[in-house]
Amino acid sequence: MARVAGLSSRHFGRAFTLEVGETPHRWLMQKRIERAKDLLLNSDLDCMSIADKCGFASQSHLTVAMKNQVGITPSRWRQLNRPN
Repeated sequence: MARVAGLSSRHFGRAFTLEVGETPHRWLMQKRIERAKDLLLNSDLDCMSIADKCGFASQSHLTVAMKNQVGITPSRWRQLNRPN
C-alpha cells in the first residue's frame, strides 16, 4: 500500500494510523476476520478454505487471529452464531 501511495512504509504507517486510528496490519487483520465471520455464517466452507479465501497463511493462523480478536475459535464462533 505504501508503494502505491508513493510513500515509505514508515511514513505510510504513521499517516495511516493517524487517519484511521489503528495500524495498517491491525486494520487488515480486522477486515480479514470480518470476512471470515461472514463466510462462517453464510457458507458451508471448512475453516481451511475460509482461511485461504481471507488471506491467512493457514487455518491455524486464522484460529489464532480470531481467538486473539474475538476470544473464541472460528469453529466455536460458527456454532454460537449460525442459525439452527
